Amino acid sequence: MVAEKTDAHRLASAPGMWLERFGSDLLLSYQSEAARDVVLAELDERCAAYSFQPRRIFGKYLPQHAAERGAPALLRGDATLPLATEVREANILYGLDFAVGYSAGLFIDQRVNRARVREYRPRRLLNTFAYTCSFSLVAALAGAETVSVDLSRRSLTRGEENFQRNGIDPKAGHQFIPDDVLAVLPRLARREEKFDSIIVDPPTFSRNQTGEAFQVQKDFDRLVGLALEVAAPGAKILLSVNHSEMRVTDLERIARIALHLQRRTGRFSSSTPPADFPPGHGAKTVWLELT
Repeated sequence: MVAEKTDAHRLASAPGMWLERFGSDLLLSYQSEAARDVVLAELDERCAAYSFQPRRIFGKYLPQHAAERGAPALLRGDATLPLATEVREANILYGLDFAVGYSAGLFIDQRVNRARVREYRPRRLLNTFAYTCSFSLVAALAGAETVSVDLSRRSLTRGEENFQRNGIDPKAGHQFIPDDVLAVLPRLARREEKFDSIIVDPPTFSRNQTGEAFQVQKDFDRLVGLALEVAAPGAKILLSVNHSEMRVTDLERIARIALHLQRRTGRFSSSTPPADFPPGHGAKTVWLELT
């Protein structure tokens, strides 16, 4: 097992698949049915090695194209149990729902970065592509005001529920904006709003309300530039992507160009991946601290 106090972590990885534990449930992500069946055949032995008996096992197919993504399917276990549940990470509760979409509600490869935000104790955090607002939540627990932006009103509602399940009033010093990040950032800049912590963790691909596509390889530089326009002096900015062809060096290169264009300076630092993620797995992340 891993050292972090958490109910959500990765148990194993192999080419074409990975296995994650969410509380009493397992989520098997796979790129082929053959890989899925091999893991299922070996699962009893794998679970015995971790002294863990899963309540349910869900399977999630990883397609090549985002349009083919679907919600996880129950592979083993009691189908009458509710698909909504909770997990605890660093004594923080997060809601999960295996029925609502491609992710159950928490990206566990960002665990170290969530802890880092809480250690920073920001005064005002901007969370772009916020999803269920896990970064906003840890900042709020450290006393910050937060602004969470995501196209999905449903995801932001789940974020507000995460605030409530941890005893935080989501209406007290916190904003949840269901809109296109690339449209919201210029509005914040025009109002001269500033943030001392910013999360830039976009999806690989998405479409806004008018059908306009966001593609991380094409649009990340614009996104970073817009984020810098609302960054306060000394701000700490998380740059993160999950695209297979982008590397940490790409993130730094893009950020250096954006800094140069805006006549700003900063230094970069990396995060140690969670102990349960082998090298090359999980999001590529780097922190930029403005100087």
